This record gives sequence, structure tokens and C-alpha cells, in this order.
Amino acid sequence: MQGNTLSIGPYRLPNNLFLAPMAGVTDRPFRQLCRRLGAGMAVSEMITANKALWASKKSLLRANHAGEPEPRSVQIAGADPKMMAEAAKHNVDQGAHIIDINMGCPAKKVCNVMAGSALLQDESLVASILESVVNAVDVPVTLKIRTGWDRDNRNGLTIARIAEQSGIQALAIHGRTRADAYKGEAEYDTIAEIKAAISSMPIIANGDIDSPLKAAEVLNKTGVDGLMIGRAAQGNPWIFRQIIHYLEHDKLLSSPSVAEIRQILIEHLENLYDFYGDFSGVRMARKHIAWYSKGLRNGNAFRQEMNLLESPQQQVDFTRQFFEQLQEQQDIQAA
Repeated sequence: MQGNTLSIGPYRLPNNLFLAPMAGVTDRPFRQLCRRLGAGMAVSEMITANKALWASKKSLLRANHAGEPEPRSVQIAGADPKMMAEAAKHNVDQGAHIIDINMGCPAKKVCNVMAGSALLQDESLVASILESVVNAVDVPVTLKIRTGWDRDNRNGLTIARIAEQSGIQALAIHGRTRADAYKGEAEYDTIAEIKAAISSMPIIANGDIDSPLKAAEVLNKTGVDGLMIGRAAQGNPWIFRQIIHYLEHDKLLSSPSVAEIRQILIEHLENLYDFYGDFSGVRMARKHIAWYSKGLRNGNAFRQEMNLLESPQQQVDFTRQFFEQLQEQQDIQAA
């Protein structure tokens, strides 16, 4: 087994692993962390095509890519071809090297305005949006979809052919339909079918890739060019280096030590405070701390107490204390 590199337009990525765009999760601090720990590319949180919201604090933070390695991929969402083209141009002007179009999000508030995966119901509108965005910018345009609207309407292959004709330069497919949301298990047969039919652009598989073994299984089953990891990277950003190591050496890399997890988490927290400021940073940090501590001894009590803390220093001190206790317990058991 080999980990492969992959190109999108003029950009040759260091490997074929992608951090999936996740609203409220894949902000700049998390993207930078995942890139450092092995992700070949990290796509931004979704930015709306609604011009009225571009100046909002949330949109400005989502569009902040200062200090990130190239290429920087910005995901846009909307249902109007003209507005999507304007959003693409705006984000390229702000420094995006790649524009990614969201037709995969199953969230009701997105689908209720016929954006995200709701668009898969209207194939002519999909074509209009893709052509409009591709023609509006001089950078590569990529697309994220699901396998279809529901299990009776798995039209992923039709959408992939539309994407190919429209000039899309990479296609990521989540192995569930819009109706499935995140329930059940991802299916990879539709992704394999699309990969077999489409040779003009990289095809990237997404959905339930939560370990090096699963990554290898999905690559072998689908023949795709790349893998996209979302929820499995939450609190587990080293999953990218573990997958790379397994694909290249056919051996599992050991999990990070308690000391390394503590170091990664504290650096992550400090970057969140720098990025959001103390008040919002503390609140954003809580969910990441919960993910990192999931499955750790006394993790539940740690999370409950952490949620009562209000300052960055309190969070960092309590995190350090918790992991030092874990280390002591490990040392005692090993003695």
C-alpha cells in the first residue's frame, strides 16, 4: 500500500488526505493543526454566498487564512448561480487559491434555502451553479456532494458527470444521501461507481473513515484518488499521520503519548484564544477539550468541571493538571 500525492489544478498536494470542511470546527487554528499533523489539505468552513453576511464577524473569521500553507481552499454555499459566482470572485480576491462548492451539507437550515445537498434534487440548477462559478474565477473549482438526495434517488454519478462537463477539478463524495444525514453507515459502492466512470479529475471519498485500517479499506474498495476525514479528526488530529504511516509502511503507528496529547491540546487552546479572543476562545475551546478527553480516564468529570471555567488561564492550568495526573497514573501502572 502506498500513500499518494494528488494535484488540483496547478497545486500538487503533499499527500491525498483532506480535512473535511465542518462548520464551527474547521477554523484556522484547527486547519493549521491538522496540516501540521499530516493532512495534505484542509478546506475552510462554509462561507455563505449571501453578500449581506460577508462583513459579519463569523464570516470574516471563517475567511481568515493568515499564515496557512498554500493552497488555501475556501468553501462557498448558496443556491443562486450569480450570487455563487460573486462569492467565488470575492473569496479569490481575499486570497483563496481553490474554491470549493458545498452540495453536501445535510443541515436543515442550509437545505431549507435549497443550498447544500438539497441542490442534488435539481440537476439543471447544479449545472448552472457549477458553470457560473467555474467561469467566474481563474482558480480551480472543486465540489463536495453526497451520493444523492435519498436512497431511491442516488444520482451521484449524474451529478459527477455534470461536474466533469462544467470544468470541476476535484470531486469529494460523502457516502450517504441527504436523507441519511449522519445516520447509519456510509456506503462506498456509489463512490466506486463514480470513480470507475470519471477519469478527468480526482475523486475523494468521505464518510466514516475513522482509522488507518478503514482508510486502506476504502481506498481498496473504491479506487479513489484521495480520502477526506471529518468527524474522526475531532480531538484526534494525529489521525492523518497515522493513516499516512499505515499506507506507506503497512504498519500501525502507535497512539501519541499522554505528554504529546497534552502539548498538542494546550497549543491548540492557545491558538484558539489568539484567534477568537478570550471570551469566544474559551467557549470554542470547550468542545475541542471534550473531544480530546473522550475515552480518557476521569474524562467525564474533567469535562464537567472544565465547562464551568471562564478564563483561558483556568482552562490551560486545569488541562495541564488533568494530563499530569493521567501521566502519574500511567507511571504507577507501569512501575
